Amino acid sequence: MVIKNVNLETVCGITSKIPENERIEFAFAGKSNVGKSSLINGLMNRKALARTSAQPGKTQTINFYNINGQCYFVDLPGYGYTTANVKVKEQWGKMVERYLHKTKMLRAIFLLIDIRHEPSGNDKTMYEWMLHYGFHPIIIATKLDKLKKSQVQKNIKMIRTGLKMDEESILIPYSSLTKQGREEIYALLDKLMEEE
Repeated sequence: MVIKNVNLETVCGITSKIPENERIEFAFAGKSNVGKSSLINGLMNRKALARTSAQPGKTQTINFYNINGQCYFVDLPGYGYTTANVKVKEQWGKMVERYLHKTKMLRAIFLLIDIRHEPSGNDKTMYEWMLHYGFHPIIIATKLDKLKKSQVQKNIKMIRTGLKMDEESILIPYSSLTKQGREEIYALLDKLMEEE
């Protein structure tokens, strides 16, 4: 996949109508500080189109990026943001649930997990929730550059075990610093688009 044109086309808040896109969608979900914006920017070859922040929980909307006029990257609100109040958290949950119910064009969800840590309770809930909706999340294990090479396989196994992933489920280690894993994600996106 070669990304030439990127356009932030739609921003959906809590009360917004989910757009009825005619092109396929790939959604990105993850905890507030897992590096989701960094991954999306890395894939789009943009420095700061998806907003990164030292303050977790910056994405409180569903953002639709039109990629090459061929597909959409859908940036879902980060979950597990501890200082957000209960009402806000509930609204985020409802917003994501509404998107999963309404969209007809979603072909894959990328769920980001920090490779350094065991999946949190929120990570496990989100993974099980997606399976429940009939999706098979592709796990992107972020922050790969923060680990020693000797730790990588052990931590991949820890994530697979923590989420009770089956053998066929895809897990791609990724570093926003070195871009390791990006070509694998591109190849997967190409394959999914060809299947259309």
